[in-house]
Amino acid sequence: MRNFSLFLRSLLFTVVMIVATVIWACLCFLAAPLSYNKRFWFTSRWNVFIIWCARVICGIRYEFKGYDNLPDAPAIVLSKHQSAWETIFLLPNLTRPLVYVFKKEILYIPFFGWAMGLLRMIPIDRKQGKNAFGSVVRHGKRRLADGQWIIMFPEGTRIPVGQKGKYKSGGTRLAVETQAVVVPIAHNSGECWPKNSFIKRPGLITVSIGKPISPEGHTPDSLMAEVENWIESEMRVISPHAYKGG
Repeated sequence: MRNFSLFLRSLLFTVVMIVATVIWACLCFLAAPLSYNKRFWFTSRWNVFIIWCARVICGIRYEFKGYDNLPDAPAIVLSKHQSAWETIFLLPNLTRPLVYVFKKEILYIPFFGWAMGLLRMIPIDRKQGKNAFGSVVRHGKRRLADGQWIIMFPEGTRIPVGQKGKYKSGGTRLAVETQAVVVPIAHNSGECWPKNSFIKRPGLITVSIGKPISPEGHTPDSLMAEVENWIESEMRVISPHAYKGG
């Protein structure tokens, strides 16, 4: 009976999210002439609404740990990646507007991708190889100068709870190039909203924010090693049951 209830709640949530995405995307086009900060605020209300629906319909709550660690300075945010939840949640919930680095194909997704195209994100063409990173650096410097933060997921793809992906150094390369501090984030969203799972489970997601790490004196690899060590150590604090024997 419990599984059937979870299915119904997840189904309702999915339907609401699809309908809200279509409506919000259309409204975002009307907001396109506004200043960027107003446009960002308006567009990110979709994120706020979806996270609210996840709590009310599916019972997915959240808490912050270390929120005071967020700096008043240009920053590269590097986050653990377990779920779609954090990609939705983080956008409106940090202290600066966020800029995501993502593959350009996302812009072709009907409604969602179109609305994303109205924001100052950094889409990359992976076919360009090394040239793609040059584009990230050029756009990243401009975004940081404009007061936005860059957010990246160094594991590259969603990783199941209790596991670790290969941490790629693109984010720390950008930090070294721009001399922006790195803010590491650990969380356990996959316990409630698992990768490729239709069923959403009630529970408490902890979003833990580490102290900013200066790129001074670091290479991209040494900086990423420090970021990886903090995130993976913090994951064992957030989800100790998932790392038993690990």
